[in-house]
Amino acid sequence: MPYDPSAFPPFAVTVDLVVLTVRGHALCALVVRRGESPYRGRWALPGGFVRIDEDLEAAAARELAEETGLHAQGSDEPHGGVHLEQLATYGDPRRDPRMRVVSVAYLVLAPDLPTPTAGGDAHSVRWAPVDTLVAAGDEHGGEGKRPDPLAFDHGRILADGVERARSKIEYSSLATAFCPPEFTVGELRRVYEVVWGVALDPRNFHRKVTGTPGFLVPTGGTTTRQGGRPAQLFRAGGATLLNPPMLRPEI
Repeated sequence: MPYDPSAFPPFAVTVDLVVLTVRGHALCALVVRRGESPYRGRWALPGGFVRIDEDLEAAAARELAEETGLHAQGSDEPHGGVHLEQLATYGDPRRDPRMRVVSVAYLVLAPDLPTPTAGGDAHSVRWAPVDTLVAAGDEHGGEGKRPDPLAFDHGRILADGVERARSKIEYSSLATAFCPPEFTVGELRRVYEVVWGVALDPRNFHRKVTGTPGFLVPTGGTTTRQGGRPAQLFRAGGATLLNPPMLRPEI
């Protein structure tokens, strides 16, 4: 069959970023208030169009820096070192009212950070608890969706990113990406409790994480920043997979 250009109308590729961190006692996502149409004034995930001369990961890293001031692993810029991984691809023909747009979403995990600086086409930026954002639904949520959802299909993308983080910290060392370079077992436990939304037994947790080969490495230092007696400091070990895994408790 001969090639017919009219049968393949132009479309664009974008990247959307699910940026998660632990702030206080909540798992939070970074959202930007859109400064341009469509959905002007609505909250959305940071992201944008992929340029003709860049690959997907480069586009994701650029949008992360432009819209939030954060930088991916390997960067020498301030806040370098946040975890960046590809999440999923979204291609519903109705997801963007401007034209046919396929989005490649990325998951970004970072330690507790101050509010980033808005840039690009973002009017403002903030951290928001994921429970409130996911509960808002998405634009195609159907019956029962909440008012003022995230723009586009970002509610669905956010929910997928949160579930990826919750499931992946069971079998990988990814939870340490939410921690500073040196952290206590108690601080790591708080990450698991906030991401999973459950309370964990401190003694059982300490035994599991310190007994898992390659998970944690003692730094030789201590801290009293949590109050009470000095607590031993650790850093992430070389293990990427946990054996045995840290199974999520049933709620």
